[in-house]
Amino acid sequence: MTTKIYNIISLAILIIAISSCKDKKQKEATEVANEVVMDSTDLALLELNLPEGFNIEVYARGIDGARSMAMGDNGTLFVGTRNENTVYAIQDNDGDFKADNVIILDTMEVPNGIAIRNGDLYVAQVGSLWKYPSIEDQLGKSVEKELVYDDFPTEFHHGWKYIAFGPDDKLYVPVGAPCNICNRTNEDERFATISRMDPDGSNREIYARGVRNSVGFTWHPETKEMWFTDNGRDMLGDDIPPCELNKVTEAGQHFGYPFCHGGIVKDPEFGDERPCSDFVSPALQLGAHVAPLGIKFYTGTMFPQEYKGRAFIAEHGSWNRSKKVGYRIMMVDIEEGEVIGNEVFIDGWLDEVEQKASGRPVDMLMLKDGSMLISDDFGDAIYRVTYSETALAQK
Repeated sequence: MTTKIYNIISLAILIIAISSCKDKKQKEATEVANEVVMDSTDLALLELNLPEGFNIEVYARGIDGARSMAMGDNGTLFVGTRNENTVYAIQDNDGDFKADNVIILDTMEVPNGIAIRNGDLYVAQVGSLWKYPSIEDQLGKSVEKELVYDDFPTEFHHGWKYIAFGPDDKLYVPVGAPCNICNRTNEDERFATISRMDPDGSNREIYARGVRNSVGFTWHPETKEMWFTDNGRDMLGDDIPPCELNKVTEAGQHFGYPFCHGGIVKDPEFGDERPCSDFVSPALQLGAHVAPLGIKFYTGTMFPQEYKGRAFIAEHGSWNRSKKVGYRIMMVDIEEGEVIGNEVFIDGWLDEVEQKASGRPVDMLMLKDGSMLISDDFGDAIYRVTYSETALAQK
């Protein structure tokens, strides 16, 4: 059998498999999907390493491909997915910090981006944005949604969205580079950028340029400056270029892609066009290929005082590396707008010896009691991290 015929057959099998999976996802929006037992033994949580006094438990199971999270005003957790085409609504009705209802709210293509504003749920697909008015009032009914826009680029490569409302009440929406490495801003200036707009989709402007693929951003609780993660390019070897943690200090800044990576690596193809000195350098160079996604500042009171104001970053984990890295939660110390240190908060989702992963963290969300939720699109679960001084005495 020739290679060409083999590839055609393999592609056909893949398409059939994907179609079959999609068919299984086409469930009614009001169906409760809580058949999965809330037992964490198969998620290898006992293998995770946390600082002393911290504990991690399952908050919700059966959340296929759990990625971006947003909390409703009445305590409903909304979760987007990438390849699973599902938007979830998760309810903890009895307040025990474990899901009672896991509702499939809607099915749509690549609903990765999730945000809440004034009780309305916003869901971003690759090229469009939808609003579900007063979403928590719609639960248990046939949901209604409104189209905000459908004119963004439709390229799937880095096209999935992370969205959030900023302190200025603007909605921030990225458009990743439609490739590993390319410069297609002459076709559409929104490629490799983060844009912002009014909640109705009007008054759009490009806020940050030269951003290859950001799937996580937030704002410092005091300075209100945006901090965002960016995934470095592939195919330059195991150890370059670094992924990035960036800080935006003014609208319109350029962060280097595709000319310079990590503030230090001149791109082999585009680096001669513009020097690294033309661009804003990262606030922190992260490991090559660690795939940083969600980022959140800790503002709660449950964790010890020294954790307040730290930034937590979910490193989804590498694929383009001979030895895997990432698959962990990092934390970053920031003082007066500058990074002064970083260290691991949770690891153990990757078996270093066997090079097998039991989980891939994506996003984080802080609950009102100060605990932290973490989504895992490999384990299909949401976890809750807590701290208790009594845990120290029990060891």
